Amino acid sequence: MKIFVDADACPVVHTVERIAQKYDIPVTLLCDTNHVLESDYSEIRIIGAGVDAVDFALVNQCSHSDIVVTQDYGVAAMTLGKGAYAIHQSGRWYTDANIDQMLMERHLNKKARRSKSKNHLKGPSKRTQEDDLRFAESFEQMIKKCILSCSKTE
Repeated sequence: MKIFVDADACPVVHTVERIAQKYDIPVTLLCDTNHVLESDYSEIRIIGAGVDAVDFALVNQCSHSDIVVTQDYGVAAMTLGKGAYAIHQSGRWYTDANIDQMLMERHLNKKARRSKSKNHLKGPSKRTQEDDLRFAESFEQMIKKCILSCSKTE
């Protein structure tokens, strides 16, 4: 089991590393050439700055039973298709049961934004300490589930 993080502007990198280190799970941070990351724990892979280059590299590198941290629903859908686990930086798990609905909502929202002359939608609210705690708890639960699942298949 490995953990892959879509690390471009990801606010939970340090939380992922702290919890992964607790369970001795390797972490790979993927980012494009426009971001500078440093880590004492994780492997850092810098991917070319092409459109979706990091996303495709992440999907290509993850495999069954890995964990992927991403806010991109498309990346989550592709990693679920490979048998990996996926989690949003909010702590919400992407699952086979919810990914189609999330992709549809993303599509409808994008369509609505394009149809309006003013594309001014309010962005997400500022991240709070509660958001960080919620992610940490959910992420650790996912790791425990993954460890349990992996031990059953051995």
